[in-house]
Amino acid sequence: MPHPDSQFRGVHYRLSEIEHRYGPNVHILSDPFLLSHLARLCAQDTVQPVINELITTLYSNLLNIAVNREFPTRTAHIPTRMAQSHPEAIYQGPVIDPETPIVSVNLARAGTLPSHVCYSALNYFMNPRTVRQDHISIARTVDSDEKVTGSQVSGHKIGGDIDKTIVLFPDPMGATGGTLCKALDLYKTRGQALRYIALHCIITPEYLRKIQSRHPDLVVYAIRLDRGLSPPEVLDSVPGTFWDRERGLNDKHYIVPGGGGFGEIMNNAYI
Repeated sequence: MPHPDSQFRGVHYRLSEIEHRYGPNVHILSDPFLLSHLARLCAQDTVQPVINELITTLYSNLLNIAVNREFPTRTAHIPTRMAQSHPEAIYQGPVIDPETPIVSVNLARAGTLPSHVCYSALNYFMNPRTVRQDHISIARTVDSDEKVTGSQVSGHKIGGDIDKTIVLFPDPMGATGGTLCKALDLYKTRGQALRYIALHCIITPEYLRKIQSRHPDLVVYAIRLDRGLSPPEVLDSVPGTFWDRERGLNDKHYIVPGGGGFGEIMNNAYI
C-alpha cells in the first residue's frame, strides 16, 4: 500500500451562508450563482421549458451542498487506471459513505421534479440499493378567504422504515411550513432517522417559526430568505433579529417577493 498523502487527512467543506438569528440548523446560502438562477426562475417572463431546466440546476447544486455538509464520509482505497503501470496509483482519501441509507421525498406537486433530480443524482455515487424515493400527495387546505388553514395528505407511497436513514425533503417553497410539518409527523412514526434535511429555493420567517416550534431537529438549506413585507427598519436588520416583526407572506399566504407558486409554473396547471 502506498504512503497516504497528508492533503486527504482532513478534507473540510466550508459553507457560504448569510448571518442570521434563526438558529444553528438553518442555512441560508450566500451564493450569487444560485441567486441568479433563482431570480430568473421567479421572473415574470420565464416560462417552460426554461423553468424546469432552472429547477434542475438549482437542485443539483442544493444537493451537492447538503451532501458535502451532512452526509457521512469514509476513507477509500481505489486503484486507478494508472495502477497497471504504477502500483502506488491508488486514491486513498475521503468519499461519501455509499452505504448510508437515503430517502428523497416527493411532496407532490412542486416537489416532484426536485425530488427526482436528487434521487437520480444520488444513485450515481451512493449504493443504489440504499437509495429510495417516496411519494406523498399533499396539498394546502384553505378557507373561504383563500388563507391557508393546514395541509391534507390524500395518499402516499412510503417504501419502508427510516431507521438510521437521511431523509431529504426537496421542496421549493418554504412558505407556511404546514406541508413539511405534516410530512415530518408522518415520517417520525416510522423509525428514528439519522437526519432530516429540507432543501428549499425560498423560505420565509413564518416558515422558520413554525418549523422551529414543531420540528427543531430539521436541518434547513435555502437559497433565499424572502421577508419583503417587513417594515424598512426590519429589512435593515440581520435576519431573525426582529423575528416577530418579519413578514414574507401576503394575506393569501403566498411569498413576497417569491416566485408566484412553483407548483403552478412547473406544471403549467394553475389550480
